[in-house]
Amino acid sequence: VQRACEFTDLQSFLDLYYLGASVLRTEEDFYHLMMDYLLMCRQQNILHTEIMVEPQTYAPGGVTLDVVMRGFVAAVDEARREWGQSVLLILSFLRHLSEDSALHLLREAQPWREHFVAIGLASAERDHPPAGFCRLYRAAGELGLRLTAHAGEEGPPDFIRDALDVLGVERIDHGVRAVEDPRLLERLRRDQVPLTVCPLSNVRLCVFESLQQHPILE
Repeated sequence: VQRACEFTDLQSFLDLYYLGASVLRTEEDFYHLMMDYLLMCRQQNILHTEIMVEPQTYAPGGVTLDVVMRGFVAAVDEARREWGQSVLLILSFLRHLSEDSALHLLREAQPWREHFVAIGLASAERDHPPAGFCRLYRAAGELGLRLTAHAGEEGPPDFIRDALDVLGVERIDHGVRAVEDPRLLERLRRDQVPLTVCPLSNVRLCVFESLQQHPILE
């Protein structure tokens, strides 16, 4: 297990992540996945959490969106009732899959629209630029969903710029490569674009060699 977790890059983590996710099959599985996470939030005094839900991860195993959402929503509702946990869900799409499949999922998710506040874009960043999902983000914006995307983790600063200019996102997940482009960094500061930065993940996935080298303070 320790050897499996000695990641060399984002893709090596994703390979293990998708393998682990393949055992989740039933509504009860997804209830316990969400509830275990929310109980950890309670233990760590996390009052508010925004969770990315990735139905495309489970689809290869024949798991439907309804199965995923029934389990997740039951856990979220229980946590809200029991201890007032604040939760928002983000419908996340896998960028290594086609935009057409993402648009299909967006349509499929309409019965669950009230449970999602935003959409996101995740998975392998290399060779999958934000510009490949223009139609998806336009359609989501028309539905009133907020817009965010992973950009500038392994991808170049231009991926961050394209996420802002082409997709129209309000928030960037990761975004650490912005430090390589002073003009982009100044734009993020000027426009007050939040970055959801994950320093420990960045080190484990070899984006940076150590926390001492991490540019978060920049």
